[in-house]
Amino acid sequence: MWVVLDNVFGKKGDKMDILEIIEKKSNGIELNKAEIDFAVMGYVNGEIPDYQMSALLMAIKLKGMTDKEIIDLTDVMLHSGDVIELGFDSIDKHSTGGVGDKTTIVLAPLMAALGVKIAKMSGRGLGHTGGTIDKLESIPGFQTSMTLENLEKQVDDIGVALVSQMGNLCPADKKIYALRDVTSTVDSIPLIASSIMSKKLASGASKIVIDLKVGNGALMTTLSEAKELARVMVKIGQLSGKETICVLTNMDEPLGYAVGNALEVLESIATLKGNGPDDLNDLVINLGSLMLYLDKGTPIEEAIEYVENALKMGSGYEKLEELVKYQNGDLAGIKVTDKTVEVLSDKDGYIKHIDTLKIGEIARKLGAGRLTKNDVINPAVGMVLHKKIGDKVLNGESLVTVYYDDKPVIVSDVLDAFTFSENEVSKPELIYEIIK
Repeated sequence: MWVVLDNVFGKKGDKMDILEIIEKKSNGIELNKAEIDFAVMGYVNGEIPDYQMSALLMAIKLKGMTDKEIIDLTDVMLHSGDVIELGFDSIDKHSTGGVGDKTTIVLAPLMAALGVKIAKMSGRGLGHTGGTIDKLESIPGFQTSMTLENLEKQVDDIGVALVSQMGNLCPADKKIYALRDVTSTVDSIPLIASSIMSKKLASGASKIVIDLKVGNGALMTTLSEAKELARVMVKIGQLSGKETICVLTNMDEPLGYAVGNALEVLESIATLKGNGPDDLNDLVINLGSLMLYLDKGTPIEEAIEYVENALKMGSGYEKLEELVKYQNGDLAGIKVTDKTVEVLSDKDGYIKHIDTLKIGEIARKLGAGRLTKNDVINPAVGMVLHKKIGDKVLNGESLVTVYYDDKPVIVSDVLDAFTFSENEVSKPELIYEIIK
C-alpha cells in the first residue's frame, strides 16, 4: 500500500520580508532554511506574487546557491505537499530535457516487460525542451492523471504507469516549474537539481537513474556544468537514502529524427518494434541496463543483452499497448498534420553541426511547445530530420520535413540550423560519463 506522510511546513518569522530575501540572494549571501521556506511556501499559498518570485528565481540563477541551500530548497519543495511510500520497489528514470527526447516512452514499457516496476511521474515541456506528458497527450484519450490507488493497482497489474504530477505532490515545484518556463530561469543548477530531486523523492522511487543531457540543445551546455549538476543530485539522493546514478549524454543534436509530440510518439512506437534510430536505441539500452542492474543486481553486460533482446523481440511494444489501454488511450488514433514543407539542402557536404537549440525553438514556434505558461500545445506539428551529424548530403536533398498548421514555416531558419563541411565528419559520442 502507498502511504502519504505528513506535510512539513516551516514557520514564517514575524519579521521576514520577501524583498529582504530577494536582496540578500541578489548580493550572493546564503539564505537559511527558514528564509527559503518563507519564500517558497509564501508563493505556493498565494501570499507572494509571480513578479517577486520571478525576481528571486533570477537572483538564484545569477548568484547560485551553496550545497546547503540547494539541499534545503529541495527539502522545502519535497515537503510542500504529500510524500509517497509505495508498497514496492520502483526504479525511476528522469531526463533533464532535450530536443527529440522521447526516451521515457520507449524505456518505461520496455523495462516493465523485463520485470522492473515503473511508477513514473513526468513533466510537461520546459523552454525549448519537450515534455513526456505533452507527448503522451498526443495519444487520443490517454489519461495522464490518476489517483494514487489506481497508480499502485496499475503497476501491480502490468508493471508500469506514466502519469503527470498527481494530487498534492510537490505543489511548490509545480508552480515554480511553470514560472521558470516563462522567466528565463530554466538553466540554473540549483533550480534544476531541487526540481528534479524533490519530485523523485516525493514520488516514492526506490532508486533513480538520471539522463543528464549536455550540449547546445540541453539545459546544461558544457560538461563542467553537467558534472556539477550530477554531483549535486547524486549527493541529494545519497543523503535521502536513494541510490542515484547520473548518465551524462550528448544533446548536440536532436535525439532520434522526430521533434514534436505526436511525431515523437510514432518514432517511439517504431523503436519498440525494433525499427528505431541508432542513437535512441543505444541510449535506451544503456539506461535500461543500469535500471536492470539497480533493480535486480544484473551484471551490466548481461543487462545490456537482456535489453537488446527485448527491443528486438518487440516485447516493449506489447507492454506499451497494455499501458495505453489501461490509461484509456488509442494508439491507432495518433495524428499529425498533413501540411508539410521539405527543407532542401543548398549545398553538397557533410553535416558538421546542428544547432539543436534552434531546432527546438523552431518546433516551439510551430506550436509544439509553449511561449507562455498558458499556451496550448499543438500535438500534430513538428519536424522530422533526415540527416544527422556525420551524414553526407547532396545539393537539393531533403534535410528536414516540417509539419505545420497555422504558424508559418521559415525555411531559412531551418537551414541556418545546419553547418556543413567539405570533409568527412565523425559521428558524435553519445554517452560521456556515468556518475554515481
